[in-house]
Amino acid sequence: MRDSNRARLILGALLAAALVLLTIDHRTGDNSPLHPLRAAGAYVFGTVEQLGGGVVRPIGGFVQALVAAPGAQERIDALKAENAKLRAGMLVGKLDSDRAKELKDLLGLAGAGGYKVVPANVVARRGAPGFEDAVQIDAGTSDGVRTEMTVLNGEGLVGRVIRASAHSSTVVLLSDPASAVGARLEGAKEIGVVHGVGEHGRLVQFRLLDSTAPLTRGGRIVSFGSQHGRPYVPGVPVGVIERVESTPGELTRIAYARPYADLTALDVVGVVVEAPKRDPRDAVLPPKEKAR
Repeated sequence: MRDSNRARLILGALLAAALVLLTIDHRTGDNSPLHPLRAAGAYVFGTVEQLGGGVVRPIGGFVQALVAAPGAQERIDALKAENAKLRAGMLVGKLDSDRAKELKDLLGLAGAGGYKVVPANVVARRGAPGFEDAVQIDAGTSDGVRTEMTVLNGEGLVGRVIRASAHSSTVVLLSDPASAVGARLEGAKEIGVVHGVGEHGRLVQFRLLDSTAPLTRGGRIVSFGSQHGRPYVPGVPVGVIERVESTPGELTRIAYARPYADLTALDVVGVVVEAPKRDPRDAVLPPKEKAR
């Protein structure tokens, strides 16, 4: 009881002293004798506050980052998906643009030669019984395609149809070793036969039947044409001679030509379902500077 009374007296005295000090400090302003003490207290407690804030702020930021991490990852994943979609869209757009150009070139060549064609896409590259180099296209008998029809693209001769079902057909390429196409030199009547030699379609062999006829590098070859235009229609660009072999004493001359059509990268092709009414001769050949 006595200790309790003493504590009350001490507390009351401290409060009274504090009130007196506050009153003196307030009335005297900047001239207060307590100003140094007040500044020291502000420095001490301010430093403690700054230190506490420096410790608390990083912790708070870390906690906030942890809380926001799932949402941030979701946003990152969404952006990645959107970028992938944009890239895919650009690729599809480029493919569509490339196919549109190939189709335009195909129709241009067909128009120049007077060929009625059924456009098709190459959907697979595969062998066939008796042939090594063949492709499958997505056009068949329901589109008017029949066996032994000429196949070309916007650059030149591709091959001929050897099998046709309702919605697809098999085409043996010009480059197949078992392929043989009647052909002639540009601007001349000399004829010969083009054979595939493999080599991934990079070259074909042209055997000129007249051993005395001139045959030089850079000469251009077009299809001679078959009876009733099957399997080959006339006037389709075949290739450009790259190399002439020396064949002394033989009855024929041999050269190797680079096909106009890129037989390793076929996409849009056309099947000639109706031959031209007259031989277009050399009218379908491209300008020489555009030869592939």
